[in-house]
Amino acid sequence: MRNKRFTRIFGILTAVILAVGMTGCSGNSAGTEGDAAPVSQEAPQETGDASAALDTSDELYIEVAALGSDPYFYDHKMGMEMAGKELGVRTEYVGPAELDMNAMVAAFEQAIAKKPNGILVIGFDKQLEPAIQKATDAGIPVITLDADLPDSSRIAFVGTGNKTAGKTGGEKLADLIGGKGKVVMVYQPGQSNLEERGDGFKEALAAYPDIELVEHIDSQQDSVVAAQNIATALQKYPDLAGIACFDATGGSGAATAVREAGLEGKVKIIAMDRSSEILEAIEEGVISASVAQQTALMPYYGTQILMNLNHSNVEITTDNAAAGVLGIPAVVDTGVIIVDENNYQYFKR
Repeated sequence: MRNKRFTRIFGILTAVILAVGMTGCSGNSAGTEGDAAPVSQEAPQETGDASAALDTSDELYIEVAALGSDPYFYDHKMGMEMAGKELGVRTEYVGPAELDMNAMVAAFEQAIAKKPNGILVIGFDKQLEPAIQKATDAGIPVITLDADLPDSSRIAFVGTGNKTAGKTGGEKLADLIGGKGKVVMVYQPGQSNLEERGDGFKEALAAYPDIELVEHIDSQQDSVVAAQNIATALQKYPDLAGIACFDATGGSGAATAVREAGLEGKVKIIAMDRSSEILEAIEEGVISASVAQQTALMPYYGTQILMNLNHSNVEITTDNAAAGVLGIPAVVDTGVIIVDENNYQYFKR
């Protein structure tokens, strides 16, 4: 269901499609990722709305990311592709395969050089802030996705409400362990979205005085490292009741460590996201549940917001520009879903 804030954009596109049909033309939507469906250049019928003639096929929107080899980012690529096809614009997804911030900054600089109509960026690290400012200075609006950089010049954030996601996971784990016992949390420190999930998790546990958070384990966003560190914790805390992981690599690592220790079903695991390894572990009963993000919605709605900024003028004031009003939402929470034995099969690809 479309957000009402984007009604104008879809109204524009609908008018263009109707105009094509009225002239007897048939569209051809075939193409590769980021290609726009052809839009008729013929003048529309008289509708009283000059915006019906808008052609956005030359507009370019770019997402800059990292960790492109991680299955999690499949949904980012898919959402970006869907936005391009539905909105009739060109889209690109760029960035390194690994978590290489220097390479990501370089990809951002290259994106600026293409003079796109907007840039979407995953706010992994403050190292990206100068590049975001450079884009802003060049007149290119930037939206952060997934992880935010609120002190940068970005105009909006679209992604999971991370504190809520952490709290959701914490409440689920508390229920699974009967509201008592020792637990650990697993994530790489220093990344804003993961830190927020940790804060939400601890907030949830505050309601359970008989649950003890005994350790924060660094996953280094590597499932092998996570498995090794969790295995050490299982030896250190033989009575460990639960493990909460705030990214997919931690969940995969936790499943490996628990399997190798022969503690399947005894130590409850709450994972994050919907990788094939996590879904398989849920099916096996090794992972109890996972907090899945609606990741594809992040670039999908982010691109629409940028188009709204470029083409719409909701009259918030008598003069939005003079008043410093952008007329777009500052934050969009794309939400989370608990995945467990009851629904995991629907998340398989």
